[in-house]
Amino acid sequence: MSAISTSAPALTSDSFASSINTVTDCIDWQRPWLDHLAGFNPSQAGHCASVADFLNQVGSAPVHFVPQTALPQGQAYEQFIFATGTVPTRENLHDFFNGLCWLAFPQTKKKLNQLQAAEIAASGVQNLRGPVRDALTVLDENAAFLSAPAPLWDALEARDWQRLFVDLRPLWAQAKLVLFGHALLEKLVIPRKAMTAHVYRLPLALGDVSEWDKCVAESLSAEQLKSKPFLPLPVLGVPLWWQDNADFSFYEDALVFRPRR
Repeated sequence: MSAISTSAPALTSDSFASSINTVTDCIDWQRPWLDHLAGFNPSQAGHCASVADFLNQVGSAPVHFVPQTALPQGQAYEQFIFATGTVPTRENLHDFFNGLCWLAFPQTKKKLNQLQAAEIAASGVQNLRGPVRDALTVLDENAAFLSAPAPLWDALEARDWQRLFVDLRPLWAQAKLVLFGHALLEKLVIPRKAMTAHVYRLPLALGDVSEWDKCVAESLSAEQLKSKPFLPLPVLGVPLWWQDNADFSFYEDALVFRPRR
């Protein structure tokens, strides 16, 4: 994969639109972090009246996408999805990427929703979510899945950024990073150096995204998530994901590539 230009398209998502193309025109689909979602590029789709309409037409998910107005006032979003099998969807990039994650990772998204609903049923909706719901939200909004050789994992755990991205740079050819969090994907429409994913570890020998989806869904449990099994990774540091990181001084920014506490 060749290095990608650091120039970003103008973002106009503040003015939400009734047309899917108007909502998504600001997305640069050539970004390497969108490779696994490229099949859902709406530029080749016919006119769709809404984001929900597009999502229902473009793929198969275990849920149906409906307008945000379908969510009754006062009802918890995750509880509503669990009870009805429908996902309230607004005309914005955040909900667009959330829908794409339902299409690309249906088993994982369904498992997250089941775990959220179970926590709500047990404890109700409170001002403080609690450790399990906090971890579920972090995973849903900001997670990335990484399959990589052990030396890369060791360097990541140590926050040894020089070793991770410079000394072991050739090993990244054996690694694969897939972004899952829809808020993270939304933020990367205008990439900034400091954008950091919460990385969840996957086995090295997995194949396509459907295998990743199955693996994550089967591994998740409320007990396991209490430990917050994530590591921070500034995603624009990944080799070939950002042109500027070809100059290794890129990694000397201690405000982004922070040492382990």
